[in-house]
Amino acid sequence: MKVQILGTLLTQAQSAGHSLTQDEQSLATSMIEESDNDSATSLWNEVGAAPAVQSFDQSLGMSATVPSVDWGLTVTTAADQITLLEHIVSANPVLSTASRQYIESLMESVTPSQAWGVSAGTAPGTTIALKNGWLPVSSGWEVNSIGWIDGSGRDYLIAVLTSGDPSENYGIDSISLVAEAAWASLGGL
Repeated sequence: MKVQILGTLLTQAQSAGHSLTQDEQSLATSMIEESDNDSATSLWNEVGAAPAVQSFDQSLGMSATVPSVDWGLTVTTAADQITLLEHIVSANPVLSTASRQYIESLMESVTPSQAWGVSAGTAPGTTIALKNGWLPVSSGWEVNSIGWIDGSGRDYLIAVLTSGDPSENYGIDSISLVAEAAWASLGGL
């Protein structure tokens, strides 16, 4: 959800014809690189919460994503997250080149303790732009990882979403297995 909040913020700035303020840049950096929830909530409120993010999502074609009043409880699909990533890594009419590069740079700079998930099994020197999310809920843990992987003859987008995990580590381990298999299977390209 945090990447969608940032996308919403950037498209609003594009429409208004201005750059992000220093405060917005600081909040965006901590939201993406450190997964800071307070920063996400501040930007969520600033952009106009669920209605504004839903408008952004729809402009990308993310038809199965439903932002919740509580942004952390948003419902999405892997397919919609791939659509989001496609709009970050490829030119499109919604996000400017500068906006796309800004999102990519933050996703490539995620703090090392949170660089797990879709990066699993990749070779050294691979470009990895990712964002992970995790949340304990009544039915277990929701653990998700999305990203763009580019290196060693591979260039692909991947989104792995889990639900009902018995622990956070179980979700991370599950995502890692899928990510490692994806990296290995795409090696012959």
